[in-house]
Amino acid sequence: MALLLLISLPGLVLADPFSCRVVTVSEGDTFTCLSTENKRLRVRLAEIDAPERKQPYASEAKQALSELVLEKHVVLHVQELDRYGRTLARVYVGGLDVNYSLVEHGAAWAYTQQLKDRRLKDAETLARKMGKGLWRLPAESRVAPWDWRYTGRIAAPQKTKPNPRASFSQFGDGQ
Repeated sequence: MALLLLISLPGLVLADPFSCRVVTVSEGDTFTCLSTENKRLRVRLAEIDAPERKQPYASEAKQALSELVLEKHVVLHVQELDRYGRTLARVYVGGLDVNYSLVEHGAAWAYTQQLKDRRLKDAETLARKMGKGLWRLPAESRVAPWDWRYTGRIAAPQKTKPNPRASFSQFGDGQ
């Protein structure tokens, strides 16, 4: 019942954790699970950000998350819904904090724009110092996902309006 309330009331944040079974992993920080009522729920790991699909280390990050959660029952500590309708949550398998584990092993960054748990930033700093996961990549390949997304938006070609005069250029100056 709590899951249905979460879906129907976007501003609602669940106070009580609930469990679901992970059926697919789409990226290093996003998966889909089935509730006990057999409802599909798209979950985005809160407070962390993994490499984007076409970014270096994306497949390794997805694999790391898959190894931790795929086909397992997880416990979600929901924080909110994001603008895409995904459930933002801290995720646990047994006693393991999945969000923390991914950062600790260098499969994700602590997402400073959402950060509530300072331990995530400490785990990222340690992973960097120890050269774990994505921190083994050459410096130019280690672009934070939020910077990668921003670069993609500004680099995308802008659609321009056709110049009406140009379309008549074959007939002289268009006048």
